[in-house]
Amino acid sequence: MRRSIESLIRRDLLRKIVLVSGPRQVGKTTLARSLYPASSEYFNFDSGEHRLLIKKNAWKRDCDLVIFDELHKMKMWKRWLKGIYDTEGVKPALLVTGSAKLDTYRKAGDSLAGRFYSYRLHPFSVAEVKKEVHPDDALERIIRLGGFPEPFLKNSDEEAKRWRRSHADRILREDLLDLWPVRDIKGIETLVELLRRSVGGTISYESLGRDLEVSPHTVKQWVSLLESLYIVFVVTPYSRNVARSLLKQPKVYFYDTGAIHDDTGARFENAVAGALLKRLHFLEDSKGEKCSLHYLRDKEKREVDFLVLREEKPEYLIEAKCSDPDVSRIKHFSKFLGNQVKCVLLVKDLKRELFLEGIRVEKASRWLAALEA
Repeated sequence: MRRSIESLIRRDLLRKIVLVSGPRQVGKTTLARSLYPASSEYFNFDSGEHRLLIKKNAWKRDCDLVIFDELHKMKMWKRWLKGIYDTEGVKPALLVTGSAKLDTYRKAGDSLAGRFYSYRLHPFSVAEVKKEVHPDDALERIIRLGGFPEPFLKNSDEEAKRWRRSHADRILREDLLDLWPVRDIKGIETLVELLRRSVGGTISYESLGRDLEVSPHTVKQWVSLLESLYIVFVVTPYSRNVARSLLKQPKVYFYDTGAIHDDTGARFENAVAGALLKRLHFLEDSKGEKCSLHYLRDKEKREVDFLVLREEKPEYLIEAKCSDPDVSRIKHFSKFLGNQVKCVLLVKDLKRELFLEGIRVEKASRWLAALEA
């Protein structure tokens, strides 16, 4: 199945180094190999043989693409890559893939500045697979199995559970220990379990700290580690005062919708959150726009699930519901955001689309299928 960013990566490889980051087993290597399947060289830094070849610069110069997987595990890899780019250019083209710290390095100002483009690869969304899978079926499959390629394509509950167990173990017991000196793996595993049951609601670092018998600061560090590992992403409340919004309780969603505690409503909301984040990352990576995802909540605890900001301006105000077409909360908040914001109530099980008090009520699968992916 073709990935939606494939053509953009192929275009950018002609001009600069391309970095592709994303969760483990999201399809980065498969995507990279598909670009020039008959004319590419692949090196994985986790392989001893490949490490020697990388350090000797021993790849074919007459191929179209050289792929370096997990290169960020090499000391001074950015300086080494800069030297290759500055002396040889991008013939063959250079593609670097990896998870975890690669995205952190991508953000840092360093010797690669001005020499690369970067993309973040997400699990499948309804929009990305709509040509092969009907949007209704795609959304149901993402809610049930998640959007990672292996469980999504096999479409088997049993296979998804087996894959997920192995996937989580490898991330927490290999990637985490490989990249950070973390001692309390059991504590982080317990935190993941608590977060699985908290999707859709706000979290309190203080409350989680009491449950885990650690400080709130430690919990916050652990959540940041889970973000770096592409296990979860954090959605903060919207406030025009940015510092104030960061102090309020956040929400946490999972890249793998199938990993969430078996609650259809929470999984549906997570699927919507993942699709929105994927679109915003697409806009940032391909067009250089500044985007962010938030939720809204007032002192009376009225809440709307998502507020999408594009170039720091409200673009979408979105509520996600399985069946109840109640627009009252969207209506309440919309009057504070101006006429430019588009208000949408996404309903998973909706027989017909309609307008209620000027608010669009849309079938979720159809609306998600139309998103940029």
